Amino acid sequence: MSLIPAATVLLLRQNNKVMEVLLVERSSNSAFGDLYVFPGGKVDSEDNFSDKLSFHSDLNDADCSKLLDIEDGGASFWVACIRECFEEVGVLLARKKDGSKIDLNNKDKDRFVDYREKLISNKISFLEICEREDLFFETTNIVPFSHWITPDIETKRFDTRFFAAEMPKDQPTLHDGNELTNSLWISPKEAIKKAWNGEIKMILPTSKNLEQTFDFNSTNELISFYKSKGSSEIKSILPKFKKVDGKWEGRLPDDEGYEDF
Repeated sequence: MSLIPAATVLLLRQNNKVMEVLLVERSSNSAFGDLYVFPGGKVDSEDNFSDKLSFHSDLNDADCSKLLDIEDGGASFWVACIRECFEEVGVLLARKKDGSKIDLNNKDKDRFVDYREKLISNKISFLEICEREDLFFETTNIVPFSHWITPDIETKRFDTRFFAAEMPKDQPTLHDGNELTNSLWISPKEAIKKAWNGEIKMILPTSKNLEQTFDFNSTNELISFYKSKGSSEIKSILPKFKKVDGKWEGRLPDDEGYEDF
């Protein structure tokens, strides 16, 4: 079974001395229904516009592919990450090519609300929006964070690249109300606490990625650290599950006995 490429993003912001992450709740009618996850989704064919990426990004496809330790097509993961973030929560990880920022709270709001509605309903492509608005992706500030592969016990399997990025200023977060029914800014430790208490539901990749942020005191510290990491330092994580004495047990690559599980 072929893996479906996907991209998701830990949107981070600094709230005084506390680093917070954006979590979104999936609709019960969507994939991963009722779970709290990060914004993201599968990589679409239209996300692969590497031939025009040089006009819209500070990284080209070769750069992106090297950062993900793959032969080619790496840029499509960044584009999917940015597009899905805009579609799902209305946050655009981009600026104007002239260096000016996009103000989605005020002067640019109505225009980009219209773009978003048309993008969700497939009346416009993300590339068209980029070209009309002369958008530029600061892809060096959207850093690879982790790499998870869906276990082979699942019928639908994803090859998901997790990224980390700082929440832009002058932009709101507006979940789409369709695939997403709720969103909240929360410290990673508080999110894990709520999950343990049964207040919110999340799956293993979400909780483990949240735990991966615990060693950092600020958004800048986390992004700077992962910006400096080499591609070989981000290992692929393929959980393994099987029934033992009638009960499901799981292992991660760093767990004892993983290879023979």
